[in-house]
Amino acid sequence: MAMTDELLTPLLAGDRRALSRAITLVESTRPDHRDRAQALIAALPEGEALRIGLSGTPGVGKSTFIEAFGTMLTGQGLRVAVLAVDPSSTRSGGSILGDKTRMELLSRDPRAFIRPSPSSAHLGGVARRTREAVRLCEAAGHDIVLIETVGVGQSETLVAQMADLFVLLLAPAGGDELQGVKRGIMEMADLILVNKADGELLSAARRTVADYAGALRLLRRRVQDPPDYPLAMPVSAATGTGLEEAWARMRALADWRRGHGHFDRIRAEQARDWFLSELRAGLLAQLETPAARARIDDLGGRVAQGALPAGQAAAQVLDWLRASR
Repeated sequence: MAMTDELLTPLLAGDRRALSRAITLVESTRPDHRDRAQALIAALPEGEALRIGLSGTPGVGKSTFIEAFGTMLTGQGLRVAVLAVDPSSTRSGGSILGDKTRMELLSRDPRAFIRPSPSSAHLGGVARRTREAVRLCEAAGHDIVLIETVGVGQSETLVAQMADLFVLLLAPAGGDELQGVKRGIMEMADLILVNKADGELLSAARRTVADYAGALRLLRRRVQDPPDYPLAMPVSAATGTGLEEAWARMRALADWRRGHGHFDRIRAEQARDWFLSELRAGLLAQLETPAARARIDDLGGRVAQGALPAGQAAAQVLDWLRASR
């Protein structure tokens, strides 16, 4: 436990190196590191940071937006952590986009902390240990934690299970893109920001905002939202236009949810989701041991040959797992 004790005090004091080392610890898959990471997480106080999930279509300018938005927040005296989940290299498993190089200005800001993490092929584009990294950033004193996901897809909505607010970033486009965005993501979005609302794209951005505003009115109102949410609005990461208003809207929604008891309820539900996610991952890990793989391969071959029904083969694996404990 020496490593955990060594990290805890400087982490709570806001030491950046300690935060980086702690995130490296929780991302490790070594059994001894996992034990230490869980002990460290258990020792952390409850976080007070506002967790903002951000997703968007490829090429929409997520990193540019985060740099502009994050710089605006640090300019107001807030401490901002960015957990940017990169696509993983299939060869090494490491991050391949390099968000620190794409957020050069913010990465030099002493009030900001940027951590690109490989998604490691984890469903949803959100790294397996992102929830723990969020807790560590909160414990280190960050006021805002931004969670950037790989992109928009059916499973990208997992980010909503760890964020207080879910922001969907889109580019100016016609009706084709409106049809292409999954309804499930639209239903989870608290705020739709149409980026690149400047120059020649300004009029297109305004039309896109109107299109999404119309689409949002057709969705059933959620109990945790005031009457005018979710909403769509234009922003420009390049010029900074609309960023202050977007931030004001985010704060207003968070404050409304706190005042009506929804904020704590949502976090409690997310904690339960976290527990269930860890439970599923632990059960699946039992199927990855050499002995389990050998038995699965053997039974799988018999199923493929038609010598054994699939359900019966699965039951045999489960019985074997119970007996081996």
